[in-house]
Amino acid sequence: MSKKQSYFVQTDLISIFILLVCVSLLAIYNAQQLEQYEGKNFLLQQAVWFTVGVGIVAAIQYLDVEQIYKTSVYVYAFGLFVLLVLIISPESIVPTRNGAKSWFDLKVATIQPSEFTKITTIVYMAAIIHKHKEKFVIPTIKSDLKLLFKILAIVAAPVLLIMKQPDFGTSMVYLFIAGVIIILSGINWKIITTLIVSISSGLGAVLAFIVKFPDLAKDLVGKEQEYQIDRILTWFDPTQEASDASWHFDQAFMALGSGQLFGKGLGNQQVSFPEAQTDFIFSIIGESFGFVGSALVIFLYFIFLYKLVMIGLSIYKHSAFAAYTCFGYMSLMLIHVFQNIGMALGIMPVTGIPLLLVSYGGSSVMAAMLGFGVIYRIAVENSIQNDYLFK
Repeated sequence: MSKKQSYFVQTDLISIFILLVCVSLLAIYNAQQLEQYEGKNFLLQQAVWFTVGVGIVAAIQYLDVEQIYKTSVYVYAFGLFVLLVLIISPESIVPTRNGAKSWFDLKVATIQPSEFTKITTIVYMAAIIHKHKEKFVIPTIKSDLKLLFKILAIVAAPVLLIMKQPDFGTSMVYLFIAGVIIILSGINWKIITTLIVSISSGLGAVLAFIVKFPDLAKDLVGKEQEYQIDRILTWFDPTQEASDASWHFDQAFMALGSGQLFGKGLGNQQVSFPEAQTDFIFSIIGESFGFVGSALVIFLYFIFLYKLVMIGLSIYKHSAFAAYTCFGYMSLMLIHVFQNIGMALGIMPVTGIPLLLVSYGGSSVMAAMLGFGVIYRIAVENSIQNDYLFK
């Protein structure tokens, strides 16, 4: 193999991906052994989605980073258009599930656009930061405020459309990504500190209001969204909530604890709970492979996050756009891992946030693979740049 061809073999990223796929398929195989999923073949469908995802990654390698940068505004706009279409579409195309209209039902498959717009929003935010830094080489308070408002405006558009579905959990993912990007964008620390204090105070006041006046909070959000208040109350004190509200926590703890040190192995699941193959896949991992297996999965994600940061830092001198795309994807993986594992452990409220590249789901898998493809292309160009630099 020639030197030029070797650039496209990013062994570390390929290894991480293969290991995550193996974890996903093993965990999903175990999840579908539960009686509630009798006759379901989640494993085959997940394998198909990973195969399609690999095709997406391969296709993206025909683009270079500059082309992705130039098209970022168009894919972002298209993503917003699809979210708008989702809201105005009739029930026959966009059925209401769990009180939200978040999926297109194509009969053969369902698609959740908000998963894909996470990637398009990240890419466009990175492009805007790149343009801003080219224009304002020497930053000032005024220029930093402009950048802050640009980032907030970019993320506000999809968040408002997603809240109309409504999907509170996914909206929080977008806001977390924007928060990380703002912190890493080089904006003056005084502005960032003021923003953090303001947001923290606001969130604290909201949570205090919910805990102090739960009935009033439920009246304000409406009957269809009362379960969100119940989840927050259960998160604060599971013992004070009704059994229905805390049941997810109880089952997740039971599954994780029953795995003990090395787990029960394949096909020995005993604790049943809903969404075991998606939202609570980490509980399946804990029951199947125990503390050791769970710790290894967390360590694998840590290595992945570390690699994303290193790629971003390395390519920053060549392309701020590529660097912030890496940081954005890193923040996406970070919030999904922390929230999904956190709710299985009971330290975070229950939401529908999947464990990316492990949880079952076509949209989440293919969207994560779309982002992975962009990162892979950035890693390839980073290798090329570094090789030329040291020749």
